Amino acid sequence: MNGAVPVGRVAGVRVELHWSVLGIVVLVAAGLAAYQLPRALPGHSALGYAVSGTATAVLLVGSLLAHETAHAVVARRNGVAVEGITLWLLGGLARLRGEARSPGAELRIAVVGPVTSAALAVIFGLLALGVARFGGALAVAVLSYLAVLNAVLAVFNLVPAAPLDGGRVLRAALWRWRGNRFQAAVWSARAGLGLGYLLIAAGFVQLVAQGAEGLWWAVLGLFITSTAVAEERQARAGLALRDVRVRDVMSHPVETADGARTAEQFLRELRTEHAAYPVRGVDGSVDGLVSLRRLRSLTAAERERTTLREAACPVDQVPAAEPDEPLADVLPRLGGFAEGRVLVFTAGRLCGIVSPSDISRSLAEHGASFVPRVRDDPRPPPPDWWYPGQPRPG
Repeated sequence: MNGAVPVGRVAGVRVELHWSVLGIVVLVAAGLAAYQLPRALPGHSALGYAVSGTATAVLLVGSLLAHETAHAVVARRNGVAVEGITLWLLGGLARLRGEARSPGAELRIAVVGPVTSAALAVIFGLLALGVARFGGALAVAVLSYLAVLNAVLAVFNLVPAAPLDGGRVLRAALWRWRGNRFQAAVWSARAGLGLGYLLIAAGFVQLVAQGAEGLWWAVLGLFITSTAVAEERQARAGLALRDVRVRDVMSHPVETADGARTAEQFLRELRTEHAAYPVRGVDGSVDGLVSLRRLRSLTAAERERTTLREAACPVDQVPAAEPDEPLADVLPRLGGFAEGRVLVFTAGRLCGIVSPSDISRSLAEHGASFVPRVRDDPRPPPPDWWYPGQPRPG
């Protein structure tokens, strides 16, 4: 996601903060310090309200991180690679590279987030009860507020509609019932569309009747709707390609590039122009994938001193497939890789490459379409949290 800054790792998963995550901190801290806490607990100092509001905001961001980390950890334990976690204005997203291999794995990955939020709600609630015995009204208010927000997060995310966690639960149940995960994903996405439209309508009504609070519902509905549309499109593509194998669409033989050559040498001697090239190591194995777009973005001086191996995306970060795999299973892997390509290996040997154009041709033959959402996609990820309780001035 553009504008995201890496801040470290949690449980081995890379965590990034989008600049808009400051919106959570500002909205929650300002809403509590300036409006809610002074009204509920008058008589405290402005500094006390400010510290309480800021502490709540920071702990809320921590709660979102715990929610997404739970998704990521369980996904890895169920064989799904995790690219990282991004926190932003409307919540968080655990970026998974691929799909669950069974309905049970899908269910476990989906439900662990709400379970984590529910557990946090209980923990904050118990802490509030404990602190209340010793006074500290502001501390009790902070802990109570966090308990309520985590409880709301858990309940709302269990609504059976994609892209919410409840939508994943619905998809897992339908997948197990009907045996077709792509059709299950279509139904889950349709439920998401219905929820999104309902939130947009509710937000508009509230915006007219009560003011700015309705804007948050409408924005949330727009994000859910747009993400559900994308998920339905991908699911329908999977349905169309369920009988197509990777070998049927891959390009081969594959033209590779010597990783020891500099970018300038490679570009100067280029004869056949492809969008991306697998990079060979000293022993002939594949070290990574480099794109012409990446090479041409380098300055003249950088091209002279940068080797293709240094410019390439490492091979362990490039989506891979086997020739006999269903092409539908490969589609989700394109979503986490900016170059949108999959390398095809057999017995550890590179035998083909699949590009978006290869997939588009196959989809056109089957009457469907698919637009992979790559890392450079400017659209934000689906929200996992929202803030409906913004106070109105006055």
